[in-house]
Amino acid sequence: MKAPADDHDEIVEINVVPMLDLAWNLLVVFMIVVTASVQGISVNLPKASAAASKIKPSTKAITITSEGTIFLDSFPVSMGELESRLRQYKAVDSNLPVLVRGDEKISYKSVIDVLDLLQKLEITQLGLVTQKLVK
Repeated sequence: MKAPADDHDEIVEINVVPMLDLAWNLLVVFMIVVTASVQGISVNLPKASAAASKIKPSTKAITITSEGTIFLDSFPVSMGELESRLRQYKAVDSNLPVLVRGDEKISYKSVIDVLDLLQKLEITQLGLVTQKLVK
């Protein structure tokens, strides 16, 4: 006598397409977030032992490269353009925070010129950016 046919002989497979879709979406989001958070011009910053501070979204970054080129939020500007743009930003926000990033190879005078301009415009929310000292 033959055993009754078993209805459970079908091969069961796990559908991995939704899991792959999720992994792909997470990868794309991660790549966008990582590249969006890195902005500005690459400079070699001097080292400091103090902890880094939190930057407000309205903070303006002034970068001075090793060639002496001045950038305001990733856009090259002359000292005259820098002054006029900072005046406009200061008119909108009287407590305009500004960060100054200078390459370690630039002359001290380049940073002093920018600091004099900030003092002339009465910008008191000022930060100098350095690299965190690794011990």
